[in-house]
Amino acid sequence: MSAPKNSLLNYRGFSLIEVLIALVLTGIITTAILKLYVTQHENYLVQDDITTIQQNARASIDELTRQIRMAGHEVPLGMPAIEAANTNPDTITITYHGNGCDAPIDHKMPTPSAELRLGEDVGCFDDGQWAYIFDPDSGYGEWFEITHVQTGANHIQHNTMDLSRCYDTNAVLIALNRVKFFIDNTTDPDHPSLMMQRMGETPQVYATDIVGLEFRYGLSNGDIVDQPVLIEDIREVKIEVIGRSAVADPDNEENPYRRRVYHSSVNMRNVGL
Repeated sequence: MSAPKNSLLNYRGFSLIEVLIALVLTGIITTAILKLYVTQHENYLVQDDITTIQQNARASIDELTRQIRMAGHEVPLGMPAIEAANTNPDTITITYHGNGCDAPIDHKMPTPSAELRLGEDVGCFDDGQWAYIFDPDSGYGEWFEITHVQTGANHIQHNTMDLSRCYDTNAVLIALNRVKFFIDNTTDPDHPSLMMQRMGETPQVYATDIVGLEFRYGLSNGDIVDQPVLIEDIREVKIEVIGRSAVADPDNEENPYRRRVYHSSVNMRNVGL
């Protein structure tokens, strides 16, 4: 017995309208998912940008606080613990005796170019290090670069530069630290950096995208100034660091960069004693 001729009429496909409705719904769902992804990705970029700003600014203010706290520690008489410059962004130079490395001169120098013969172990000094030789009787001293340390003989050479005088046995060689902090906004104007420069060395980038650096100085009489007249009067250093995002926000023309401001205050424990 043959099948009815109209049996195929029971199997129907999708109509054009149904297909169009399905495409529209798929498009709506896909667009919503894409917008959600874009929003989440933008939020991630914002949070990552803010995290980077915070890391750079916090690292900067922590290092500045640590260095300034040491300012003036066991420096020779007459050596300024802090050199302040109200340059907007400000500049500060800090000097201190950090590791206790010093040695007295054991023999008078016959010539300013002669090696230094010391009366104690010189193993704490290094080749290429900048050190400070100081005559406490005259109050005179100077920086120079050590070219070679002879630990066995306790001699130190300075072949690249002569000293300005022949130092006698009352002089002492000191491993002082002198560190300068400033903002470099000319090398790469789009990405200003906090620079650190040690004595005799080229400046190094400490943190990128730091656009603000300000120091204010609390004095012994209670005044707060941008630049102290006498370093011995400083009792407190107030620090402000401003970090900025690395990439501008194209959707915010008025304030295209995100910024974070951090403050710290350091009580001077080695100045004005």
